[in-house]
Amino acid sequence: MHYNEVRDLNIKKVITILSIAILALLSLSGCTTFDNFKQAFIDKPQEKDGVIQIGVFEPMSGADKEGATLEIEGIEIAHEIYPTLNDKKVELVYADNNSDIDAAETAIETLISKKPAFILGSYGNVYSLAASHYINAAKIPSIAITNTNPLITKNYKYYCRLCYVDSNQGSLLARYVLEDRKEKQAGVLVPQGNDAATATASSFVDLIRGETKDDDAITLYEDFEPGATDYSKVLNKVKKSGVKQVLLVGDLQDASNIINQAAKMKLDVQFLGNAEWGSQEFRDSLNKSVQSSNLAFIQFFASDGEDPTKAVSKEKEMFLSAYKQKHGQDAEPDDAVALGYDAYCLALDALSKAPENATSEDIMNMLTGPDYQFEGVSGVFNFNSIGDPIETAYVSTWVQGQVSTLYTIESVE
Repeated sequence: MHYNEVRDLNIKKVITILSIAILALLSLSGCTTFDNFKQAFIDKPQEKDGVIQIGVFEPMSGADKEGATLEIEGIEIAHEIYPTLNDKKVELVYADNNSDIDAAETAIETLISKKPAFILGSYGNVYSLAASHYINAAKIPSIAITNTNPLITKNYKYYCRLCYVDSNQGSLLARYVLEDRKEKQAGVLVPQGNDAATATASSFVDLIRGETKDDDAITLYEDFEPGATDYSKVLNKVKKSGVKQVLLVGDLQDASNIINQAAKMKLDVQFLGNAEWGSQEFRDSLNKSVQSSNLAFIQFFASDGEDPTKAVSKEKEMFLSAYKQKHGQDAEPDDAVALGYDAYCLALDALSKAPENATSEDIMNMLTGPDYQFEGVSGVFNFNSIGDPIETAYVSTWVQGQVSTLYTIESVE
């Protein structure tokens, strides 16, 4: 047998063995394994000259799809307005984490293999936390849009975020009480066994006590049972205390139940809550007897939040015009849509300002450095050394089915 024939026979044997191995692997692991194999080897991305890829890591299916849809809409509106950067096409590369932690790890690995310049997302703290280790190892700059868990940026160099963490929201509400309402006393209602709620309450209490230099400035601090149906006991304590502003933290359902019962009791109290109170879901859960004056909550975007002496920024005009073109002139974008828009624009801004041949580490150092500033539709952003924002925030309420700004808080760390 000639050398060439032996060589051809050996090649055929190797191919046969590899084919059998792949078939065996597929039979053991099913379709998911084949999809992973296909993505990793058959669909392996090729280098694309003149294209900048931005990864979109979101739960596009499953239980958290609705929240992700808002972030994605903002990203896509921004992409429609800014489809190129420095004469290069910007391409959005999507990775669906299926609202599942295990799927999130597979999805982020697949997305990283495509080597995007930036990664945006994910909606849902747990999915970003699941991805954080992989993002850090790959050194890809990433932007969390609505995540409030402090560990996402604290433990991972390559993540920054666009919204304040829970504890910061407590401080912002305390500033509203002191600066706008001119009150020197307040109350707190906190659910039992909720660490995030306790962190928000602690920052609220600390700032009010610190600014007033009065340890008795918090005249009411009561916990309540999550999921209860009757809150009259705790609300009678609120009434007896005489406080006008009460921080109410915890589950949305508990908050709406407490506010509804307080309205029935005709308590003259303004309850203070986090950014989730700006959702339509929360508004729909409130009784008609609840007045605008009974509510104040944090928002990260306000279409009416500009100083009336200033013109609305051109960026905000473009964003609102594009949004209303899709949803109607009376429609108002959710915080998450505006922050999704800003996340995309921030990524492009960082890439445009980075020096030629800058590494991912250089870009993150620039973002978290003292000289970086970005003005988006939701306000002016700087970032502290761990990637948390120093930005504009708004305290708002619901007026005739629309969110209305009560007070604007300029950038604060």
